[in-house]
Amino acid sequence: MINILCYGDSNTHGSMPMAHAADVRRFGPQQRWPGILQAELGAQYSVIEEGLPGRTSVFDDPISGAHKNGRLYLQPCLESHWPLDIIVLMLGVNDLKARFGLTPYDIACGAGALAAAVKALTAAAGHPARVLLVAPPPILNTGWLEPMFAGGAEKSRALAPLFKAQAEGLGIGFLDAGTVASVSPIDGIHFDAASHAALGRAVAARVRTL
Repeated sequence: MINILCYGDSNTHGSMPMAHAADVRRFGPQQRWPGILQAELGAQYSVIEEGLPGRTSVFDDPISGAHKNGRLYLQPCLESHWPLDIIVLMLGVNDLKARFGLTPYDIACGAGALAAAVKALTAAAGHPARVLLVAPPPILNTGWLEPMFAGGAEKSRALAPLFKAQAEGLGIGFLDAGTVASVSPIDGIHFDAASHAALGRAVAARVRTL
């Protein structure tokens, strides 16, 4: 059995495009991209979902809470699912929130720091895992989330090559999700069902090469 952990934010959680703040619907397990990944890979793989809405890469959120920092939960998460063979990391969208004031380079470095931590932690446990770093698709400045992500759309378009450079520097896998998936114009952040399906298939193809 090959164990895969998908560590991400609301798009890994499967949050549907949100028309307003109270719209907290979620796609079903077979519609979310980790579920598509599981179906594509088959029974010899076990895909574990770890998606938290609002999760950042390595930054404390002064409004939503420090628990949104992806670094804080990383080690407990890894240890609770040992042994792991592959970790898929897709974070960075929430780092685009205006409250953080981060550059695209800062955001890519945060994702890279998380990937480096995965490598170190799994190696120290005696079962080094392969890592796939996924750059999120560009976001749109639209809908009720637009003020929260003011200026984020332009920054998001610069992320993919910077994420790729981080992956190359760490010697890990890379996937630009923007080549297969896009965000919904409803809120500019979340995937629709078609993008979940496309991303799940793309991650499966990339996992096979790892």
